[in-house]
Amino acid sequence: MARIAWVNLPRGKHVEIALTYIYWIGRSTANQILKKVWIEKTLKVETLSEDDLDKIRNELKNYLIEWDLRKQVSDNIKRLQEINCYRWQRHKKRLPVRWQNTKTNAKTRKWRAVAIANKKK
Repeated sequence: MARIAWVNLPRGKHVEIALTYIYWIGRSTANQILKKVWIEKTLKVETLSEDDLDKIRNELKNYLIEWDLRKQVSDNIKRLQEINCYRWQRHKKRLPVRWQNTKTNAKTRKWRAVAIANKKK
């Protein structure tokens, strides 16, 4: 089992796809990392050696990922909460934060179903 940045990578997937399981790493970032460490992106995770995994781990130290990034995002939101700014009020109401239109767009953000106790009878 390959474990990188506190995340278990799926065994049967290509390395490029498996790296996207790490928070804030997408396909393009995964490709950049694999180019820097000279690992082919079509290899399966189960065929990687420990040396290859160590190369990937060392390269990921240059990026802000997983726990550190989640902590930074939550700290930023807490800072907005402390100063009670407009952006925090939008976060609190579960509305789009950065001046997007809400008349026709933002259905996924506005109309999220909230569970109501004992509704189904």
